[in-house]
Amino acid sequence: MQEKELTINGRTLFYREHGEGPSVVLLHGFGEDGGIWKNQFNAFPGYRLVIPDLPGSGRSDSTGDMSMEGLASAVKELAGQVFGEEKFVLIGHSMGGYITLAFAEKYPELLSGFGLFHSSAFADSEEKKETRRKGIEFIKQHGAFGFLKTATPNLYAPVTKEQRPELVEEHIQSTRQFSAEALIAYYEAMMQRPDRTHILRETPLPVLFILGRHDTAVPPEDGLKQCHLPRRSHVHLFENSGHMGMVEEAERANEVVGEYLREAVG
Repeated sequence: MQEKELTINGRTLFYREHGEGPSVVLLHGFGEDGGIWKNQFNAFPGYRLVIPDLPGSGRSDSTGDMSMEGLASAVKELAGQVFGEEKFVLIGHSMGGYITLAFAEKYPELLSGFGLFHSSAFADSEEKKETRRKGIEFIKQHGAFGFLKTATPNLYAPVTKEQRPELVEEHIQSTRQFSAEALIAYYEAMMQRPDRTHILRETPLPVLFILGRHDTAVPPEDGLKQCHLPRRSHVHLFENSGHMGMVEEAERANEVVGEYLREAVG
C-alpha cells in the first residue's frame, strides 16, 4: 500500500493506493479516516484500490466547501489526477455513502458501479437532525475527541463490544486528530443533504448495499426500504455487525465486495 498526496486548490489530499487493474475507490465515514479500511487494503488482487482521507479527516486538509457535493467534487479531482478518464467503482461507508450518492448524481459518467456500505439515500429525518444538533452542542462543549470517544462505541454490535473490545478502542484512539470544526461541518452538511433515492431508481449501474443487523445509525429496516430501487442490486445483511462491517466482519466484507467487483467490472 503506497501512501501519496496531491494538491487540490492549494490544499493537501492524502490517499493510499495499491494494486493494478480496474479502479476502485473506498470512502470512509464520519469520525474515521481511510485507515478504517485497513482490512481491505490487500483484499482485492487484480484491482487498483484508492482510499483517501476525505477533506478534514486524517492527513487531508479541510476545504472551503465541506458539503456532500463539495466533498464529491474533491473525490472527482482525486479521480481525475489519479485515473484520468478511466471509470471506477465508488463505495462509501456511512457519510462516505452520502458523498458517493452526490458523486453519482453529479458525475455518473465516471462510474462503473457504486455501493452504500451501512449508508442511505434518504435525507435525515427531523429526529436524526435533532440528534446531530445535540452532537454539535456536545462537540462545542467537550471537543472533537470527547465526542468521538463517547459516540464511537455505539457504532459496534453488542457482541463486538463484549468479545472484541480492542477493535472499538483502536477505533477510538484513531480519532484523536479530528478538529471540532471538521466534525461540525460534516454534521451540518449531512443535515442539509437532500433525499437521493431518485439516483437509485434511475441508475443503470449495479449498486451494492451492505447492511448491519445491529446497526443503530442506519437500521437495516431503513436500508431494506431502498434496496429494491435500482435495476441491479446486490444486497447483503451482516448478522454480527453494527455500523462497522468492514471491521466487525472483515472476511465477509472482503468476500462480498470482491464478488460485487467481479460482477460490476470483471
